[in-house]
Amino acid sequence: GDPSSVMKIVDKINPNALIIGFARRFATYKRAHLLFTDLERLSKIVNNEQFPVQFVFSGKAHPADAAGQGLIKRIMEISRMPEFLGKIIFLEDYNMIVAKRLVSGVDIWLNTPTRPLEASGTSGEKAEMNGVLNFSVLDGWWYEGYRFAEDAGWALTDKRTYTDQGQQDKLDAATIYSMLENEIVPLYYAKNSKGYSPEWVQYIKRSIAKIAPHFTMTRMINDYIDRFYLKEADRTKRLSADNYAKAKEIAAWKEKVAAAWDGIKVFDIETSDVANSTTGTDYTVRAIVDTNGLGKDLGLELVVYKSMDGEDKFHYTKPFDVIKEEGNVLTYQLNAKLKDAGVFRYGYRLYPVNPALPHRMDFAYTRWI
Repeated sequence: GDPSSVMKIVDKINPNALIIGFARRFATYKRAHLLFTDLERLSKIVNNEQFPVQFVFSGKAHPADAAGQGLIKRIMEISRMPEFLGKIIFLEDYNMIVAKRLVSGVDIWLNTPTRPLEASGTSGEKAEMNGVLNFSVLDGWWYEGYRFAEDAGWALTDKRTYTDQGQQDKLDAATIYSMLENEIVPLYYAKNSKGYSPEWVQYIKRSIAKIAPHFTMTRMINDYIDRFYLKEADRTKRLSADNYAKAKEIAAWKEKVAAAWDGIKVFDIETSDVANSTTGTDYTVRAIVDTNGLGKDLGLELVVYKSMDGEDKFHYTKPFDVIKEEGNVLTYQLNAKLKDAGVFRYGYRLYPVNPALPHRMDFAYTRWI
């Protein structure tokens, strides 16, 4: 902007205010718009002369992410409104230098991702190291970090109340406003005769002592290396050996399964009557399936959902054993006990079986029967 506009903003910045930072990629799932759901309520928070609060935003959207760019444009527009001038600040040209200043210079690091889409949330870890307190949805690293010291930061629950994302956004925004008004701002301004809040300082000390040692980039990188990269490297080595012999074998097997899939026929399925049974009751399920040439490359499993809080939630799966083979026709059987009390929904699904696959979703053919 022109120099006079910039000076108007600079003049309104209060170094003694509670400063909340939000800086990251402007992907839409990170919900940078959440704070601006109720501008009237937000205005009351930032314009409280006795307990001033200021927000500093920064970040960039991918060149092809029009929605993310739209969020930045909207925040810029709001920051130029008279009631938010100098109270909502957007720093342009986000880079490592700006990030370094923010993760060490603000009082709170705000993170509002859509559940459960956060990957790790590394900026919050960096802020943590600098004595900045985190206020985030329980997702990514904060899902674990907050539980180390709940009196060392703030969190929005990991639970969704609404399936409609718009309604959920409104609820989360209202929760943020409420926590700022009733918990965070009063705590920050509970200052003693020396001009600082002793309890706020205790929050920072607990955060550094209890959370920071457990959540660093080193820990995250080691997790990725141990759980993924080394395993991927080993698998790549096995797939590429002997002129990619194993890769070619898997590809041929997938073609065979895909060609045979639509010809699979279920002849019969028998299930014990367990409708009024008690916990611990034995039950048996038997299925006869024409595998259309796939044989034991075709697996069968029981999938159980439990009704909880008015909705069905995944409970567990149990694989069947093959007890009889007659050409292409296999007889599958499951012998098990009822594990839990309650109301359940269940089903059976066929799926391809090959120990050379890295995981089921690598070849996600499924048929419910």
